[in-house]
Amino acid sequence: MSELIKGGAFLLGPVDENSLFTPEDFDDMHLMVKKTSYDFMKNRVEPQVDEIEAMTDGVMTGLLREAGELGLLSSDIPEEYGGEEADKITTNIIAECASRTGGSFATAFGAHTGIGTLPIVFFGTEEQKKKYLPGLASGEKIASYALTEPEAGSDALNCKTRAVLSEDGKYYILNGAKQYITNAAWADVIVTYAKIDGEKFTAFIVEADTEGVSIDPEEKKMGIKGSSTCSVILENARVPVENMLWEEGKGHQVAFNILNIGRFKLGAACVGGSKMVMEFATEYAQQRVQFKQPIAEFNLMKNKFANMAILIYLQESMVYRIAGMIDERLEEVQKSGGDLSDLAKAIHEYAIECSISKVFCSESMDKIADEGVQIFGGYGYGQEYPAERSYRDSRINRIFEGTNEINRMLIPGTLLRKAMKNEVPFMEAVMGLGGTLKQLKDAELPEKRPDKEEFYLKNMKTLFLLAAGNAAQKYGEDITNEQEVLSRLADMAMEIFAAESGFLRAKKMLAQGESEESTLAMDMMSCFIHEMVPKMETWAKEIIAGTLEGEEASKAYSGIRLLTKYEPVNIYAPKRKIAEAVYASKKYFLDRI
Repeated sequence: MSELIKGGAFLLGPVDENSLFTPEDFDDMHLMVKKTSYDFMKNRVEPQVDEIEAMTDGVMTGLLREAGELGLLSSDIPEEYGGEEADKITTNIIAECASRTGGSFATAFGAHTGIGTLPIVFFGTEEQKKKYLPGLASGEKIASYALTEPEAGSDALNCKTRAVLSEDGKYYILNGAKQYITNAAWADVIVTYAKIDGEKFTAFIVEADTEGVSIDPEEKKMGIKGSSTCSVILENARVPVENMLWEEGKGHQVAFNILNIGRFKLGAACVGGSKMVMEFATEYAQQRVQFKQPIAEFNLMKNKFANMAILIYLQESMVYRIAGMIDERLEEVQKSGGDLSDLAKAIHEYAIECSISKVFCSESMDKIADEGVQIFGGYGYGQEYPAERSYRDSRINRIFEGTNEINRMLIPGTLLRKAMKNEVPFMEAVMGLGGTLKQLKDAELPEKRPDKEEFYLKNMKTLFLLAAGNAAQKYGEDITNEQEVLSRLADMAMEIFAAESGFLRAKKMLAQGESEESTLAMDMMSCFIHEMVPKMETWAKEIIAGTLEGEEASKAYSGIRLLTKYEPVNIYAPKRKIAEAVYASKKYFLDRI
């Protein structure tokens, strides 16, 4: 699989735009699935949102079963177990559409199809798959995923739940408590974790009606009020030995790889939620009249809608880029006849990108939801309008699937670990910085786009290497304690991946023929990249100031000045044009529905 793109490699050199999967590459099957999903969410789920939020008995589970009948729960499940066996592009499309009705349904849907079902899909035995997957595919059974404990949130391996083999060797007896478990009240199948003999962290499939399994009352939550969130209590719960998932002591590989998939699927969900906000905000802004004109016509309002469109474009670009990369790697494992260990490695390969998707998309959606409230003004603060619910629902995404703080640590930390294993040429790139900077002194800034934006993007990658390389050399293995530095490096990496994903997509669109859409895509990237450079300069200087002193710091600052030298452009005019495209479409204008 060496010919495939390595995880994290985007930071170390150029990427060919033709290697990216983009929404413009959707085939007829993708578009059909998108229409089916969108129509179901619009016609069946959306009219029952109030009942969902009130947790009316049977509504959520009924809708999930209806989704199962349409094949929307089974895209990740192999055909021989009643599934559709679709690619990750398709599962992202479905996850995106599921979020366009609000956070509650999306949460229940995502927990079932993602972290609840995928551990069995990827790591289950043949017998486990035959027993559980058909029911999960149809919606006859609802899945839940129980990892978090009162004293083990982000630190999942610190779990206190114990598993002890029964005297007859037929059962593992589980004792412990799991907290904040989505779908707990509705679940038939619970994937959970316990330490065998208090030591070996292991995954188990637990049937909810097992004696000794009980569910606490619903949590009272800020948002996603229509989803089920309860504690799961295990008191001498007898779980058959054949329900141990994968291997004894390898639960961490199940948990972390499934969380990687969950993270990039959460990114897709944020895309759908963001598009929903843009639709109702656009409709309101074009109808709401102040000072004798619709508020949409004010230039500051246009600026808001343009910024929202840019963030949606970037979310969408990175999410489908990652899905394409994962599909290619999983296909390679399948072709080579790889085992579960190879499968785990394939999923883990893009851990950096999955964390980037999770953090960038969840924080972008928060910004969009916040602007949704602002656009509605006082009405946005009331429950009568949808902006208030979207604002509350969006907040959980920065906590789901590992907090954004944990994921920020993972992004540079994983890159440095891959470098130490010689999986990516990070140190070689750092050692070549001197030559790169020397060449840059004589380089002329391109006059036209997209060459100018590509020049800046290349410099931002070099800037990341300068900051990361100096930090790595200064702290060595102790860099894990320098969380402020790691967090800023993560911010830089995310900005680069977002900018590159959107830029290469726009470049690919332009190569297929100049059109209004391709021009607008490059307009969005020009605005983002020109606003990105000064942010990156500030972050790089912050890292160097916190890392180096004296002559070493001065030398690094000289490199930063060289790499961040740019010419400001007028971003107001293109943003007004972007907003006008939103107004004309009454939604995110590149959406293919």
